[in-house]
Amino acid sequence: MSENEAGQRLDRFVSDKTGASRNRVQNHIQKNCCSVNGRIEKPSYKLKSGDAVEYAPPEPVATEVIPQDIPLNVVYEDSDVIVINKPAGMVVHPAAGNPDGTLVNALLFHCKDMKGIGDVQRPGIVHRIDKDTSGLLVVAKNDEAHAGLSEQFAVHDIEREYHLFCFGSPDDDKGTFNRPISRHPNDRKRFTSLQNRGKTAVTHWHWLARLGSIGYGVARLETGRTHQIRVHFSDAGLPIVGDPVYTHPRRAKHLTEPDVRIEVLKIKRQALHAKTLGFRHPITGEALRFSSALPEDMDELLQFLTKRYGSFENNEV
Repeated sequence: MSENEAGQRLDRFVSDKTGASRNRVQNHIQKNCCSVNGRIEKPSYKLKSGDAVEYAPPEPVATEVIPQDIPLNVVYEDSDVIVINKPAGMVVHPAAGNPDGTLVNALLFHCKDMKGIGDVQRPGIVHRIDKDTSGLLVVAKNDEAHAGLSEQFAVHDIEREYHLFCFGSPDDDKGTFNRPISRHPNDRKRFTSLQNRGKTAVTHWHWLARLGSIGYGVARLETGRTHQIRVHFSDAGLPIVGDPVYTHPRRAKHLTEPDVRIEVLKIKRQALHAKTLGFRHPITGEALRFSSALPEDMDELLQFLTKRYGSFENNEV
């Protein structure tokens, strides 16, 4: 416990350190899963400099994940890996509130021998994209591939580019957001990059077009924190179109051009698509790179905006 952390509530301190929700931490503290200097304290206990906090949450109870015959858009597959183009609305793996109907349920049906690879709830999963973000992700089909891909993600040796629409455009054509991300102090479902603490988060970006009051750009992940692109762009004053968490719902309604407002309001999720994915094959070492077309909702908005404001030159670098 450092001097800078003294004075924090015990539950908030543990939540910030572990990433667990505050409610979950409070529940664990009440079940004597947390101690301060060997003593059980209340969640509201104010920490002092030099306090030693021990937190040992109970092991989650693993439940059987049932294979389900859910259609998959398979971009590439061999005996070691499979690359999926995930639609918006699909959760990657089972969790509270989403026990089935996930990508993992579909993968267990499609790949009959994936059970036991990595986490029991997330067999083969080495990275995730949000439920309402569309696009590419790679899944391991055996333990050796899982280890190889996990290592590439750990050292940031994966190419991941996302296309996005946001409100507004930066003055520069390219740049980098390099701000740590932590849980929002007032809303545990959100994250923020404005606290100057948390996990290192780096997002490189460049702009493809400025289409009136809407910007169209590319974000390239160096790290992969939860909601990273959505948080970095929102905190920079460039919230992602359609984002229900980090964009104020009135932002679209206040667009001055009526026809643009109508089209933007058709986007019912964050306008974010994992378009490009590149990695080294974890077994053969071959360089693999995949790209997927914009999904229908984002493509229709792009077609409308380019027709409305004129075509643009692709400025990818």
